[in-house]
Amino acid sequence: MSTKSETSAPVKPNWLKVTYDQKKVDQMNDLLSGLKLNTVCAEANCPNLGECFGSGSASFIILGPNCTRACRFCDVPHGHPHEVDLLEPLRVAEATKKLGLSHVVVTSVDRDDLPDLGADQFVKTINAIKELNPNTTIEVLTPDFQGHEDCSIK
Repeated sequence: MSTKSETSAPVKPNWLKVTYDQKKVDQMNDLLSGLKLNTVCAEANCPNLGECFGSGSASFIILGPNCTRACRFCDVPHGHPHEVDLLEPLRVAEATKKLGLSHVVVTSVDRDDLPDLGADQFVKTINAIKELNPNTTIEVLTPDFQGHEDCSIK
């Protein structure tokens, strides 16, 4: 006879449990991987990845996965950046169309190594999305561009 009382693990409240469609998440990962696109969800290790990908939404990160800064509060990888991919804007637009997104979020890593700090890639991405998806709204979250008001290529 055991004197040790048996207790079960505490039951978590429903609002703390996250459920999502793993098949949709896998499809989203395959699509984004096939198009060589980066997202905040994946690059920043967002805990809501399953919820967003499961519902068919994503926040795109343009200009590669590596940031040129190492901010302590951010989980995006930093280090030597990749070359600017001139076809990336078109692939973001294609992903938007394939996913049937009515609203797109576009952000980027900091690219302090570029003469325009990455501003031109934002313009090209916005234009490509609008060209293929004229009814899609676009939310743009830019880096600080080092405080420069004019980031045109010199």
